[in-house]
Amino acid sequence: MNKENSMVQCGLCPHKCNLNPNKTGLCGTRKNIDGNIKSISYGQVTSLAVDPIEKKPLYHFYPGTTILSVGGFGCNMKCPFCQNYSISQQGIEVSQGYVSPEEMVEFARKATLKAGSIGVAFTYNEPFLSYEYLLDVAPLLKAEGQKVVLVTNGQICQEPLQAILPYIDAMNIDLKAFSEDGYKWMGGDFKTTKDTIRLSLETGVHVEVTTLVIPGINDDSDMMRSEAMWISQLRKDIPLHLSRYFPRYKLQTEATPVATLYRLQEISQEYLDYVYLGNV
Repeated sequence: MNKENSMVQCGLCPHKCNLNPNKTGLCGTRKNIDGNIKSISYGQVTSLAVDPIEKKPLYHFYPGTTILSVGGFGCNMKCPFCQNYSISQQGIEVSQGYVSPEEMVEFARKATLKAGSIGVAFTYNEPFLSYEYLLDVAPLLKAEGQKVVLVTNGQICQEPLQAILPYIDAMNIDLKAFSEDGYKWMGGDFKTTKDTIRLSLETGVHVEVTTLVIPGINDDSDMMRSEAMWISQLRKDIPLHLSRYFPRYKLQTEATPVATLYRLQEISQEYLDYVYLGNV
């Protein structure tokens, strides 16, 4: 059979989409073109801004500094409460233009000179979907002394993850729920995110974890206890960020009560050294 007319499996994330010719995966960014998986999001930028590092959130990685934050489009999860759905759940039509790896390095240099930025954070949508771009740009940034940061849902297979980790300095990884059912509801794989956290730590990447606390989904005391215990078995000093949910996108459940966050923080602090609350 002609390869150009055959189905191809994408091996980047646990969905492992089987794509017919000219079809795009669930993420909206990876396409079967002439029998090969190609990234249609390569270098496509939807957002570019200098943010405080704490906004990622990263509280224990060069606190008090700023970082150039870059977003693309697409996501390999379908969270109905997505805070950035206007880019993460959209296609290439939302791109503001193409930025080559070399141009991104120049943007980073200028942000350092003008705002004291320490590097580049790939954020706002799922950065691993621009995997080939990361492989090209991250070594260039590192060569310039720039820090490379990812804000990610952790939905990436182990082989591509291990290839990129040597170029990554820090990650904030969403641990969206500590259950298989929670991840199925959001369109992800629970084990994959746990593996990403573990492997990143083992490689020496600075890791902080965020859980957006949603009423009726992941606000159970026993679930939070299990999550905190699991994280502590990796390292007790991993910062955990518990963020308050507000109605957004397709989910109109009322905002998480602040009292719930304090309750879950108290439970988590039995196991972890650093537990922070966000959006309160």
